[in-house]
Amino acid sequence: FYFFLVQSLDPLPMHGRDLGVHPDDLIEPPEQEQESKQEILENKDVIVQHVNIEGLGRTKEDLLGYEISDVFHAKSLIDVMKRAHVARLRLLRLGIFKDVEVLIDTSEGTDALPNGLDVTFEVTEIKRLTGSYNTMVGNNEGSMVLGLKLPNMFGRAEKLTFQFSYGTKETSYGLSFFKPQPGFFERNLTLNLYKVTGQFPWSSLKETDRGVSAELNFPLGVTSHTLKWEGVWRELGCLARSASFAVREESGHSLKSAVSHTVSVDSRNSAIFPSRGALFRINQELAGYTGGDASFLKEDFELQLNSYHHYCYCGLVLSASLWGGMLYPIKGQPSCIADRFYLGGPTSVRGFGMYSIGPQSEGDYLGGEAYWAGGLHLYTPLPFRPGKGGFGDLFRTHFFLNAGNLCNLNYGEGPQAHLQKLAECIRWSYGAGIVLRLGNIARLELNYCVPMGVQSGDRYILRFTQICKISVI
Repeated sequence: FYFFLVQSLDPLPMHGRDLGVHPDDLIEPPEQEQESKQEILENKDVIVQHVNIEGLGRTKEDLLGYEISDVFHAKSLIDVMKRAHVARLRLLRLGIFKDVEVLIDTSEGTDALPNGLDVTFEVTEIKRLTGSYNTMVGNNEGSMVLGLKLPNMFGRAEKLTFQFSYGTKETSYGLSFFKPQPGFFERNLTLNLYKVTGQFPWSSLKETDRGVSAELNFPLGVTSHTLKWEGVWRELGCLARSASFAVREESGHSLKSAVSHTVSVDSRNSAIFPSRGALFRINQELAGYTGGDASFLKEDFELQLNSYHHYCYCGLVLSASLWGGMLYPIKGQPSCIADRFYLGGPTSVRGFGMYSIGPQSEGDYLGGEAYWAGGLHLYTPLPFRPGKGGFGDLFRTHFFLNAGNLCNLNYGEGPQAHLQKLAECIRWSYGAGIVLRLGNIARLELNYCVPMGVQSGDRYILRFTQICKISVI
């Protein structure tokens, strides 16, 4: 078959070519013959004779053959239009075309069949090199971020991305190479080289990571899997002179080499504002058997259920979520403060300070080796639906109940003792607020929270307003 391209599903032409035939001629006008052929194609089976792709430069044709081959199996005109539309979306998903247009026409030439069709995809490729520049201000720091991207490097949807951040306090960079399998875009390989510096004021800790990683993503039935190896040189230091002795003990250099596996099932209709569907994700990480001085087994999971209810001419969304995890040190090595779990704040138990639940020393929070958290949420439209059908649909009223606990476990005890410890000293909170959806990338929350079950050492603010970028529960 032949390759060529398509975007909008244009209808078949309703008029033939101008052959210079006059109305007074005794022969039948060609327009009537074309209209008769059009009527035949609309009511009977058709055959896609040629699929063409126009506008290719550096893109290899064999890559696109996987994405458009399904068009040849169409049996009717409507089926051709549907399959061509799906093929267009698959081509755009590759991230190598700025625009894709679709044209469906009757076949012409000596080999044209009465019910034959030609489908043409007209593509516009993305530039070989794209860049971005922006500034960011936050956490008492300003930074300049430069980004470079080389899409479709070798003609088969490969992508090389470089990002450099120069800040008033720290400098970071990241280099990433992405390679999908032709015909199976969800099956891809990503290689990363990076340096990242993070500041964690709740622990008076500063961490600089320099590492490499390799990540393989692939679907299996209804599940999605990620296999990852990461080797990272970590440098921990104190963020302030007032850092506790426990944090100072953790300071220094360490080498972590870990293998992890993540499996997930996601049927939600949106990752930011879901109204239907469920998410289930399990992650396992094993460190120490491929080198390095960090040795542990880490397990954590996430479960989210969403249900839509129509009541009194408005849509209510009820959401429930639960997640938890456990870190088990191996080879007699104690766990590192950088590997432990943290709990509290607008992305977990609202009403408490950021990651300010659980074990602490002299005001510095040290994280825990086991945790659980859950939430119940009710989302409703704003009263009187201001801006209905427009800007007002980006807002939701939010009522919530959160709970959770974080602690360290004595692994010499049995599972029953572990569960009992996790059930003690439960922190919880309730409140209401307004949620704003920012496209499909983030959400903002303005909440009025009432924290309950506060334990000694926990940091909280009674009845306070809270803002978060992305909320997990």
